[in-house]
Amino acid sequence: MNRQIVAALDTADVAEAVGHVRRLSPHVGGFKIGHALTLHRGLDVVTELQDAGARRIFLDLKFHDIPSVVGLAVREACRRGVWMLTMHVAGGRAMMQAAVEEASMLPEEARPCLLGVTVLTSLDDRALRDEIGVPATVEEQMLRMSRLAIENELDGVVCSPKEVAALRGSLGGGPLLVVPGIRPAGSTTGDQKRTGDPASAIGDGASYLVMGRALVNHPDPAALLAA
Repeated sequence: MNRQIVAALDTADVAEAVGHVRRLSPHVGGFKIGHALTLHRGLDVVTELQDAGARRIFLDLKFHDIPSVVGLAVREACRRGVWMLTMHVAGGRAMMQAAVEEASMLPEEARPCLLGVTVLTSLDDRALRDEIGVPATVEEQMLRMSRLAIENELDGVVCSPKEVAALRGSLGGGPLLVVPGIRPAGSTTGDQKRTGDPASAIGDGASYLVMGRALVNHPDPAALLAA
């Protein structure tokens, strides 16, 4: 098993997701789910996937709301025993602190890892500047927002392979760096702009790599991960 690899279940079909879990659970360290599955089935899908063999669930719903609402959302996620969850750092200090307060009510071994989302991997410098109105490069904005996340006691951040080295150098070895946009050689990039290969991301200091279709649909996932 490669515990640093998280398989992304980007489907709304629960039966399909359960099949992927049963096939991939011997090979990966966790499974990421998002809106497609939870909007279709609710958070009961977490239990269904756990029953199918998903020991660790990364709930990627990117909470972004007023502090009290995000606190309630974290409370519900904690009740389901999720391993990781995400929130937008742009929600501000009070929002992140509300999330940390809710998670801290659990015993340490049962708390989920709280991850901050700073700049989506589908954005590049041009989109960040011209569409979002942020007068900074992606790397500059990620560094600033990631420091804010760690200052407010989140466990880590989500970043693309392009920013891993810079963030690890700035944040040190403690915070988790969870990296989507991983593409093995020959894979298509899809709608993500900032992608990279697995070996480089791990070498730069990534904690976990999130892999989607390139892994989930591969006929021999064990061989792919070995490669």
